[in-house]
Amino acid sequence: MSTETDSRTDVPADRAGSAVPPTTAVDAVGAVGAVDGGAADPAEQSPDAAPPSPPTTPCTVVWSRGRPYVLESGSGRPRWMGVDHHGRPQALTGEALRKQGWSYHRSS
Repeated sequence: MSTETDSRTDVPADRAGSAVPPTTAVDAVGAVGAVDGGAADPAEQSPDAAPPSPPTTPCTVVWSRGRPYVLESGSGRPRWMGVDHHGRPQALTGEALRKQGWSYHRSS
């Protein structure tokens, strides 16, 4: 009878025997972020960085200037549909949306 113990008992069951590195890291001030160093939300990037391009998946909702925009991809070019400050439909190209700024989260 062996008295050896399994060395993987301290590892959570979903990570046992896995060679996959963790997906988050803690920086010098203790904030948790992605290992690749990229921000999860475009609004969290540094102000010196160029604004990221909006997503290209149809029916994606993003926020810009406090209003939601939905990516429609019918016949022709994809367009971001939203409303202006009077409630009228407004179509934006991906480039126009990128220039005016966008986020996955509504600003408070």
